[in-house]
Parts: sequence; structure tokens; C-alpha cells
Amino acid sequence: MTQQSVQLPSPPQVVELLTEEFAAVGYEIDEVLVAAAAKPPRITVIADGDRPLDLDAVAELSRRASARLDDALPEATAPYVLEVSSPGVDRPLTQPKHFRRAQGRRAELTLSDGQLVTGRIGRLDGDTLEVVVRAAKALQVRPVALGEIDKAVVQVEFSPPNPRELELAGVRGEQDETEAAE
Repeated sequence: MTQQSVQLPSPPQVVELLTEEFAAVGYEIDEVLVAAAAKPPRITVIADGDRPLDLDAVAELSRRASARLDDALPEATAPYVLEVSSPGVDRPLTQPKHFRRAQGRRAELTLSDGQLVTGRIGRLDGDTLEVVVRAAKALQVRPVALGEIDKAVVQVEFSPPNPRELELAGVRGEQDETEAAE
């Protein structure tokens, strides 16, 4: 006799079940992957928000997602692994909110005319992104229309950013925040 189990929910069903839970703590679901054929089966929820997705946030979202899925799914649902993760540094920036959330990060942009622009992501003003670039040994803010960007990817940095670059990008440094708190 074979044991029958209910299929795992589809990605849209997972989004429907978890959207309010994630929004309640300031995050949104970026993507859901359901791997029913994996051993063990896996539901992966990629979350993003205006605040960084640190370990505490991942733990909170995992608790909320697990409780909501446990309540909503039939008891006969096959056991599965639930993963909650951030989009990762290699995710392309494709929407205005991605650029806003990446403010202060170094990125490589490929423009529609084939030009490559490497700089620090600054403020987003409507459909125009400010990018802090180095030009002739000086830093300058270059406006780039979002519609001109074919591809944009955040770059991994291994050393602290130049404070002047951060200032031009509109990012307050830790020192500024400490002074403001005093």
C-alpha cells in the first residue's frame, strides 16, 4: 500500500499565504521556489526590504513562514525544508526599489549604448539615478536615466568605501549616526 501525500503548494500559493506575514515586519517576497522533487522537498522564499535582511530578520521571517504554512497546509502534506533568504549580491537590479535599496553600494551598470559605468549608487529621483563616479581623479555625480540601464549588478567590496563617495551618494556614515544620537 502506498502512502499518498498532498503536493506542496505552488509558488503563487506560498506568496498568497506569506505576503501579509512578511509585510507585518517590513519585508516583501521577491521570489518563491518550490522544489517538490528535491530530497527532501524544499520551499525557498527570497525576501527583500528597505532594511537589510540580517540573521535576526531571517529567523523572524522563518518563524512566521513556518507557523503560517503549518496552519494553512493539510496535515497530509509531505515533509519539506523551508528556507528564507535574501536575493543575494548577484541579483540584477531591475526595478526602482532595487536601486533605492542598493543606495551606497558599488555597482556596474551597462547602458543601452553599450557604455559601462562603474560607481556608487546614489539617490533615485523619479526615473533618474545618481551614480558617483571617478572622473579625472575627482568624484562626481552622474545622472543616469533608469531607461538607459540595460543591466546593473552590485559589486562585492572588500574594503571600506570612501567616505566622500558615501556622502555624495546620500548615505550617512556610522560616524554621522553616532554624532546625531549624542
